[in-house]
Amino acid sequence: MNKVILMGRLTRDPEVRYSQGENAMAIARYTLAVDRRNARNSGDDQTADFINCVAFGRAGEFAEKYFRKGTKLVVTGRIQTGSYTNKDGQRVYTTDVVVEEQEFAESKSSSSNEGGYTGGGYQRPEPSGAGDGFMNIPDGIDEELPFN
Repeated sequence: MNKVILMGRLTRDPEVRYSQGENAMAIARYTLAVDRRNARNSGDDQTADFINCVAFGRAGEFAEKYFRKGTKLVVTGRIQTGSYTNKDGQRVYTTDVVVEEQEFAESKSSSSNEGGYTGGGYQRPEPSGAGDGFMNIPDGIDEELPFN
């Protein structure tokens, strides 16, 4: 099985081109900076991996229209390897994630917040009870409960 799930931030705006021919198709290329787990404790200088992604068709058009540098995304897809010979005659090997699904990982307002993660705008409500996580039921309401 070849399945990849990534969450990271765009390192720059997507680069979009259109294929030639009768049915021109959008091809969007972008790079995600994906934080490494426990990178702070490992002593590595690099705390993120930079993963090349390519989205075709409608996914490419969506990336062109809505994705900008710094946007936090969740991407699912598959790894695809390839190679080509560059103009110097050297063999170059490539590894890309071919995007199957892509979506925003945070709200637009929190992405403009200096790039820091704020939980997508959700704040957990504070419990209004004795501190045990349960709500206090006022006296005399027992008769109104449907499950006596």
